[in-house]
Amino acid sequence: MPKKKTDPKKILLLIVGIVVFVFVAQGVFKLAQLTPFLFELLFKKEINLKTANHRVNILLLGIGGDNHEGPNLTDTVIFVSIPPDNKGKIELVSIPRDLWLPDINGKINTAYATGESKRPGGGLILAKAVVRKILNKPIDYAVRINFDGFEKAVDLLGGIDVNVENTFDDFEYPIESKGNDPCGHTEDELKELATASSQLEAFPCRYKHIHFDKGMQRMNGEKSLVFVRSRHAKGKEGSDFARSKRQEKVIAAVKNKVVSLNTLANPAKVISLYSIIKDSIDTDIKDKELDDFIRLFGKMGKSQTESIVIDTGDSDERPGLLSIPPSGEDYNFEWVLIPRMGNGDFSEIHRHVDCEIKGDNCLVPKTAVN
Repeated sequence: MPKKKTDPKKILLLIVGIVVFVFVAQGVFKLAQLTPFLFELLFKKEINLKTANHRVNILLLGIGGDNHEGPNLTDTVIFVSIPPDNKGKIELVSIPRDLWLPDINGKINTAYATGESKRPGGGLILAKAVVRKILNKPIDYAVRINFDGFEKAVDLLGGIDVNVENTFDDFEYPIESKGNDPCGHTEDELKELATASSQLEAFPCRYKHIHFDKGMQRMNGEKSLVFVRSRHAKGKEGSDFARSKRQEKVIAAVKNKVVSLNTLANPAKVISLYSIIKDSIDTDIKDKELDDFIRLFGKMGKSQTESIVIDTGDSDERPGLLSIPPSGEDYNFEWVLIPRMGNGDFSEIHRHVDCEIKGDNCLVPKTAVN
């Protein structure tokens, strides 16, 4: 009986099929390991998150990370209040990093670092506690992200579109890799220059000039990070209050980009974002709640975002809620901000934030985040 000839095409198809099966099986296994919440995301519809007064309150903290000076100091402290039913506005409250807190004998930007130095996980606990005292609002969840993760996430989204309110230059933007560069000085000269009034003049090689033009701009991760971190700009953009407003603009831009790309309906994008962020964050959001947050974020697409202002004001008509006290022993001889009602008295801030979230006519006007 003659042997049947094997069709080469069938052999090739069989090999290709095995290879495809192996890759698909590996992909499914990796997907199940990496993002177990995706299965919940696909089949579960309701949102079950712990909320305060029918809003989800989240504390966002930004730190430099291991490659930066003061790696656990929070460069960004933002309270976000979200209406889960999509009826209402998303409220952002940027808290100045120099706000003094008598309870911890330090600025608010040290709270996370102080708590984390006591024990792992203590950073979020202490940061949430002090922000709750400042705003008199419960904090349901907290997320701390480092700069590296932020950059990668923005790049994965293909950049973001940000409306730059004012043209500005900053000649003192720090170059991280040159934080301790002697800039050619001898050891004796370094001792004398350590207390120089102008570090830029003493160590020019440690800084670079950055420039932003007014108007809508497309920013990648690196550029958006520079935009929100700049602290020594000339003119209006040189204050921490202006910087807080820039941070809020970037948060709104990220939200808009995620929604415009329909990212949350794309499992591959969700997996990539999750992979990047999970190594760059510290959070008390439980794994089983991740799908609820994705679903909540998906409902935020058309919600308006507004900023509640907490600053020193700029005129008699807008006096602000904070003041700058004389430097002294009470504040460890640091430049700080305190409530205008007095050191540690946050009562006026409580009333103002509550008024703004309720949508009443309040002391300091809200500003729309473009």
